[in-house]
Amino acid sequence: MGRRPSVIVVGLGPGGPDLLTTGTLDAIAACPVRLLRTSRHPSAGVVDGAKSFDHLYETLPSFEAVYAAIVDAVVQAAHESFPQPVLYAVPGSPMVAEHTVELLLANPNIDVTIVAALSFLDLTWARLRIDPLNAGRGRAVNGGIGVEPEVEQPIGRGVRIVDGLRFAQDTEGEVGPLLVSQCHSLAVLSDIKCTPVDPPDTVVVLQRLGLPDESIVTIPWDDLDRVIEPDHLTSLWIHHMPSPLRTEMARLVQVMADLRARCPWDSEQTHRSLAPYVVEEAYELIEAIDADSSPGATDADTDHLVEELGDVLFQTVFHACLGEEEGRFALADVARVLSDKLVRRHPHVFAGLAVADADEVVRNWERIKGEERGDAAAASGDHDPMAGLTESLPALTYAAKVAKRANAAGQPVQPAGIPAIPEDQVGEYLLAVVAAVRKMGLDPETELRLAAARLRDHVRRSA
Repeated sequence: MGRRPSVIVVGLGPGGPDLLTTGTLDAIAACPVRLLRTSRHPSAGVVDGAKSFDHLYETLPSFEAVYAAIVDAVVQAAHESFPQPVLYAVPGSPMVAEHTVELLLANPNIDVTIVAALSFLDLTWARLRIDPLNAGRGRAVNGGIGVEPEVEQPIGRGVRIVDGLRFAQDTEGEVGPLLVSQCHSLAVLSDIKCTPVDPPDTVVVLQRLGLPDESIVTIPWDDLDRVIEPDHLTSLWIHHMPSPLRTEMARLVQVMADLRARCPWDSEQTHRSLAPYVVEEAYELIEAIDADSSPGATDADTDHLVEELGDVLFQTVFHACLGEEEGRFALADVARVLSDKLVRRHPHVFAGLAVADADEVVRNWERIKGEERGDAAAASGDHDPMAGLTESLPALTYAAKVAKRANAAGQPVQPAGIPAIPEDQVGEYLLAVVAAVRKMGLDPETELRLAAARLRDHVRRSA
């Protein structure tokens, strides 16, 4: 197989000639046939005698058409120059936001050599004083430009780089940090500004990094297309986008209201009629959790888990909608009460209380729970060890909770007469017990519930 026509792709860096690499300069000097994607770059003059493709931007209807035409011209030039390679120079780095290079690399009829170069990203991280791999760690990068120290995000959240022309598509559901490139016109800035339903308060605008007139300013989000004169060296830094949660929850509440108003089935439901569905959806969620936690779990299992979580959430929203119609409570009340309870019952998180281990967390939870019920005995530690048990739980779950409470009260259930069971055979042993009880003509669920109730009452009398 003979040699193919070849193209040497070099990047002109993010700024002036002082940021060009030696490798780039050597490649330019070695190639007499030189092509420039655009002469609108501070270092374009270094590529002496180059033919640029600026005219295509003025005559073709879209960027896609421009990029395709440029690639066709570069490939044709490579064939005409064969066996000598042609030089193709692009702004910044050849491998950062450079679609023509992607198209050249995908072309099977030419060989492409990439000469590494600095990109605008390198200057961006330096100017913002951030580590792009961990830029979401708010306090860890305190002092960086445009960083909000009060915003804590998961450790290790890296920067997502998005194209300003695809801001709406590429940022759906994203909370940041985001670096938005290709913000070259007021139309692009306007589209970006209008995309988020709940935008951030401010945005950092970076322009012409590495040039004498470079600019880094923080402006109100609403001024994005009012006070900035964008150019081809303009990008945006968004450290944190407000979570889409508020928008989606508001939409869910409105959907629920529409269902109550216009759906015959939903409009007839009551708290009592919905009760069975809470249990059913909970069991379906457990199945989804088991599937998603299995070794062979797939994306479909995760999608199913999300769906089942939504079904459980729907039950809460439905009951809250009924409560609001009755004038008794709303979803905001449910969320507030839950948040307040979690704060009260986690003093080791929110009040600086030291705890030794998870067991102490559980003991504190039960103590605080007793105090909330106004149980003076519980608050003092001398309380009903079975208080707060949910009687309507399935028998096995109920029995397990009673046994756990009995053990905590110093009255553990003694497994007298039960042989040691290998861990991988526990399920089979329980199944055998169920079969034996059924053979006696009894209901295993009822018998277990009665036994658990007897243990519960015994522990209460002995407490």
